[in-house]
Amino acid sequence: MTKHLGVVALALAAFAACEPNAGVTEPRGAVRASLIGPQNDDQRDADSGPRAVYTLTNQVAGNAVAVFARAGDGTLTPAGSFSTDGAGTGAGLGSQGAVTLSNDGRLLFAVNAGSNDVSVFRVNPQGLSLLSRTPSGGTQPTSVTVSRNVVYVLNAGGAGNISGFTVGSTGGLTPIAGSTQSLSTAAGPAEVSFSPDGRELVVTEKGTSQLDVYPVDKNGVAGERTSYTSAGGTPFGFAFGPRNLLFVSEAAAPGSASSYALNNEGILQVISGAVLTHHGAPCWAVVTTDGRFGFTGNGSGSVSGFSIAPDGAIRLLGDGGAAVIGSGVNDIALSANSRYLYVLQTGGAQAIHAFRIQDDGSLTALGPVGGLPTGTRGLAAR
Repeated sequence: MTKHLGVVALALAAFAACEPNAGVTEPRGAVRASLIGPQNDDQRDADSGPRAVYTLTNQVAGNAVAVFARAGDGTLTPAGSFSTDGAGTGAGLGSQGAVTLSNDGRLLFAVNAGSNDVSVFRVNPQGLSLLSRTPSGGTQPTSVTVSRNVVYVLNAGGAGNISGFTVGSTGGLTPIAGSTQSLSTAAGPAEVSFSPDGRELVVTEKGTSQLDVYPVDKNGVAGERTSYTSAGGTPFGFAFGPRNLLFVSEAAAPGSASSYALNNEGILQVISGAVLTHHGAPCWAVVTTDGRFGFTGNGSGSVSGFSIAPDGAIRLLGDGGAAVIGSGVNDIALSANSRYLYVLQTGGAQAIHAFRIQDDGSLTALGPVGGLPTGTRGLAAR
């Protein structure tokens, strides 16, 4: 596909807003603490295993997963830094999903964009145990997704691709023959994620403003992609909700979000197209488990909230300023029970901000926790 320079320039400008320049500092030393904190009524819910938030230090000298224990009131406490045995980039990854958890919360997957591999950890009450480290099937892995025992990695380097693996009982990754699939030329990919039923993979392409859908067969092999033009410019992060709703952030000015339905044939259909956030560079997206609310993390330093109707239509809450963080918002994640929202700030202070999600979708600040090195990227929560 021929690219117009104006479109590419807009995509680059949106990427710059999402990824401010970052230097490199050394990772923190490993400090191990229990992930089981004080409990209250907020934790008497269905989610199992340790409650925690995870992010990547992404350091060139040695990547690590920084862990923060989640208390019953949603607040965070540092609980250790665990080496991936791989290397980061020390700067922006331009992605969502650099660190992700299995559905049951027992395994954690982390990309090493500087050493072109993926690390798998066992999650336990004492923190993380490294199980394996495997080449990613390409260069510069920036996003990873898992459905049951199948893992796919998005490689942003070179021509870019997605590549599939099976995860064994001991945490090792085995490449799936025939699973590697290409992206568009000059794709600038941002995220890969399975649909809730595991039958499709979706990839956002910042450079082409396209959404790619790949069918996945019973053996975990991804088929040929079908590409759809994004309703808004520079689609970046996204999240699935109930009934195969797809909620996508769009980083191109003035900033927007869209919703889609992914039908049983794997076809994407627009529901609400390019609803303005009124805040710049919405680059990361989450949807609550009940499907009532979606949130975008805006590179300009805020979070925008949306209500989601039963038919998937989205509407901005208020003026979209659900929370103002400051400069350099770089990722967002929800706790497993969707009661708490976590926001990674990488501009100025390196910190994770915690918020309680109220019944009307508004956010109540619970305070930040810092101590992260410059270059930290990626966010996952349980």
